[in-house]
Amino acid sequence: MIANKDCKIVWNKCLGVIRDILQNEQLFNTWFRPIVPLQLENSVLTIQVPSHYFYEYLEEHYIDLLRKTIRRELGNGAQLRYTILMERTIGSGTNVVLPSTGYKAVHNLPKDMPININTENAKDFPNPFTIPGIQKVRIHSQLNGNYTLENFVEGECNRLARSAGYAIAENPGRTSFNPLLIYGNAGLGKTHLAHAIGIKTKEKYPDKTVLYVTAEQFSQQFREASANQTVNDFMHFYEMIDVLIIDDIHFWENRVQKTQEAFFHIFNYLHQRGKQIIITTDKAPADLAGLESRLISRLKWGLSADIQAPNVETRMAILKQKLANDGVEMPHEVIEYIAYNINTNVRELEGALISLMAQSSLNKKQITIDLAKQMIDKFVKNTAREITIDYIQKVICDYFNLPIESIQSHTRKREIVQARQLAMYFAKKMTKASLAIIGLQCGNKDHATVLHACKTVTNLAETDKQFRFWVEELEKKFNQ
Repeated sequence: MIANKDCKIVWNKCLGVIRDILQNEQLFNTWFRPIVPLQLENSVLTIQVPSHYFYEYLEEHYIDLLRKTIRRELGNGAQLRYTILMERTIGSGTNVVLPSTGYKAVHNLPKDMPININTENAKDFPNPFTIPGIQKVRIHSQLNGNYTLENFVEGECNRLARSAGYAIAENPGRTSFNPLLIYGNAGLGKTHLAHAIGIKTKEKYPDKTVLYVTAEQFSQQFREASANQTVNDFMHFYEMIDVLIIDDIHFWENRVQKTQEAFFHIFNYLHQRGKQIIITTDKAPADLAGLESRLISRLKWGLSADIQAPNVETRMAILKQKLANDGVEMPHEVIEYIAYNINTNVRELEGALISLMAQSSLNKKQITIDLAKQMIDKFVKNTAREITIDYIQKVICDYFNLPIESIQSHTRKREIVQARQLAMYFAKKMTKASLAIIGLQCGNKDHATVLHACKTVTNLAETDKQFRFWVEELEKKFNQ
């Protein structure tokens, strides 16, 4: 048997060819990115697809492309074998694919009987209905092993959500954080944290059934169950879950009313039995206007924890952890430069780091601050760079060759006082932050001190030639 690593290499080569032929990024991401290579043995490549519908669509629309591409890599005798992420077995043992849910059932039994998936001995299971002959069914959790709590960098921006997640993993369904609703903008780590809670729970409670599913997948499963008249099976499957993680529930806004109704009943069933529910969304519960009011009411029962954009210290910690995980060393000034210039979200921050490492590796260039500046300029070329108080302080301290901590200190040295006043002045001029927030981040000063600093800078710029030169030079740097 050829190693799994080799099968991944072969599949990645196939993906490169497929992407070039398709020349359509959306189609490529929709129908080929989700495929996972599992095994390569005797020129037979086994791939995993998310659902039966996914498999049928590939067979109908892309089988010729797949066949040609795989034979190009493995030769004319190459074959392709599918495995569905989750399946059930019926009657005579024929494998029949269900929509991404992955449970096994017996087809000729009453549909309103749930399946015992948790215990070896049926009498230990609290539900009075069991199916004879089915002792234990393994359900693929769909958790990403790379998204752990250890890899999730804690900061002020996410401390509440992370702490709640850790408490849940220690005692799922038994804390007041049920449900846990994690919300925030895209790219801030909601999905990472949701996976991490599931992984930590499985480590501590291996016998518990944990399932991660996106709201879109859940909707697709329900549609297929409705079309196949297997809604009871669908409902019973979800009622067997100990920790249910639903990602991006805002996908249901202003649509899929029947899906919302199904989830509402599943939610009630699980919650009443002390099962843990974790949900992520890009909005606070009060802003999810497109969801049913009774469902929004349920979401407010537990804890709603927001994740905000990371501050510069957290961004630097994220970069350092990423580098440590990859075994890569990078000069501190380069890490600092990336952290100060990419301040939108974690996803773009890590993307910038990967781009820099790729530039260095492919072009055989040493990672320096100059290379970082070139790469960052291209990375944010088409994006309006957000000017933050952190960034303003960094530019001013670099200009005057001062440590960043000096602006936060209480020293009255003239050069530091002037740098602090300039930071307040430009923060008021170039950000939407209130005077109170500016003062807080510039040495814990009050709003009156910020106003005084702004007046002082304006007066000095009009009367002191050297000071006016500093202001003009700093303005150029901020507007680059």
